[in-house]
Amino acid sequence: MTLTIEHLPLRHCFQAVVEGQRCVVDYQLSGKVLTIKHTFVPQPVQGRGIAAQLTQAVLAHARERQLRVEPACSYARSYVARHPETQDLLA
Repeated sequence: MTLTIEHLPLRHCFQAVVEGQRCVVDYQLSGKVLTIKHTFVPQPVQGRGIAAQLTQAVLAHARERQLRVEPACSYARSYVARHPETQDLLA
């Protein structure tokens, strides 16, 4: 499933709406460090790789802007641990 992911910088999040359900990764930006604070995918649309695609979008955004990443939420920590190609982004 390919998502349409929106970056909402004023709300400090990336989101996708799937079957009417808002899926989101919230972040905080402090200087050159982007902290992933929360990942949420509602129960009706879980298990489809949505959180992974949202996390990939956040990490690509950080890479493009030469930001460091602090994965504060448990999903983001486990995603980075499973994807060694993202380790160079860690703060």
